[in-house]
Amino acid sequence: MPESASETTTKSRDQRALLSVAEMSRADAAAIAGGVPGRELMENAGRAVAEAVLARWDPRPILVCCGPGNNGGDGFVAARHLVEAGWPVRLALLGDRARLKGDAAQHAALWMGEVLPLDEALLDGSELIIDALFGAGLSRPLDGAARRVVEGMSARGQPAVSVDVPSGLAGDSGTVLGEVAVRAALTVTFFRKKPGHLLLPGREQSGELVVADIGIPDSVLEAIAPQTWENGPDLWARGYPRRRMGDHKYRFGHALVLGGATMTGAARLAARAALRAGAGLVTVACPREALAIYAQSMASIITQPLDGNQDFGRLLEDPRRNAVLLGPGNGVTAETRDRVLAALRDGVRVVVLDADALTVFQDDPGVLFEAIAGPCVLTPHEGEFARLFPDLDDDKLACARAAAARSGAVVLVKGADTVIAAPGGAAVVNTNAPPELATAGAGDVLAGLVLGLVAQGMWPFEATCAAAWLHGEIATDLGPGLIAEDLPDALPKALRSLSRK
Repeated sequence: MPESASETTTKSRDQRALLSVAEMSRADAAAIAGGVPGRELMENAGRAVAEAVLARWDPRPILVCCGPGNNGGDGFVAARHLVEAGWPVRLALLGDRARLKGDAAQHAALWMGEVLPLDEALLDGSELIIDALFGAGLSRPLDGAARRVVEGMSARGQPAVSVDVPSGLAGDSGTVLGEVAVRAALTVTFFRKKPGHLLLPGREQSGELVVADIGIPDSVLEAIAPQTWENGPDLWARGYPRRRMGDHKYRFGHALVLGGATMTGAARLAARAALRAGAGLVTVACPREALAIYAQSMASIITQPLDGNQDFGRLLEDPRRNAVLLGPGNGVTAETRDRVLAALRDGVRVVVLDADALTVFQDDPGVLFEAIAGPCVLTPHEGEFARLFPDLDDDKLACARAAAARSGAVVLVKGADTVIAAPGGAAVVNTNAPPELATAGAGDVLAGLVLGLVAQGMWPFEATCAAAWLHGEIATDLGPGLIAEDLPDALPKALRSLSRK
């Protein structure tokens, strides 16, 4: 029987779920309670690690480093399968074999080879290392023999395959606990990715990432109800606005962009991006002395001169202007501050705030948060985020969530590991942004994409996720040498591709 579109969407969304360490523990427990033995899960996990190694390397001397818990049990299984495949394997254990418990002890008993004490000297003569020391649940820095071995691997430049997460890495945040963590060539994790695999520096530490099916049924996700996902069209493509026969421009919103007097490029980039994203009309409101610059930059954009805050207020009186962007190139001034508060006042139109519209509240961010009474999106880079939320400076995912809850807005924290969080707790990690986006004006384009999508009626959280993904997609396609001006005009190709997903 064919699946409905909603069932397909739910399955695709579930595939993108990111599980915290605690949620993954619940998934394991639910699978076991449902009749899948823990010993079988461990067997499947270790075999998946061995198969990933066999698929990528020819036989060579390999050292399997096992820890004292279930991660080490996976290592015993992987070692056994590699021996069966004809590989020369040595196995080293951190701790006493007799102290292993549960499934790890049972699988260790099946290992017929020697169990060596973990020691850095064992790295000599090994051409590949399996890191099965500690999994995602590690909560303290590496020390003792484990630290010395990991430091020795790094010094020798030996390729490592990590089980679950690289040892020394926090599974929830991707941060290095202390100063030392394995930098893996390959990481094999199980059932679902964890946030730490995607957040920096965890993404770099993990190397190539393989997610192995070890027999945990997808149905366990229903009870877990994950709130974090890896960004992708599966999450929002069904809600993406599309034109149909008989549509006209007034059905796709009227976006308003506040332009500055001197740094005119920022608002012009944002306005062009909003129009390319599909907004039916886009108006740039700017100081009268800069009107000619804006008017000549793009024939399809409406320009409106501003002689003061009263003029801006009159523009906001028109309910057809249903989305407004403030900040890019506006200046950190009292006038910018007043206009942000005016835009937020009715609590109906969607307000997107970036750059100067955020920094202008650095001395009193509470005033901004109290003014947010309707749909709002904040798009700070990490410096701007720190100005508004100076007490949130640790785990990027947790900080973004806390910022969204505090402000009442969708918060997008830019970076190679952009995080988008909604006030209700949902969050997404975006992973397709290439380093070429580190160029002047790229953030203005991103804000404009968000504006163009919310103007068309897309929900702010989904619109922000879509904008971030499209931003990365077009930049990846353009490649080295791109400048911000290239991004809006490359959007149609990405949208054609999206229409086929």
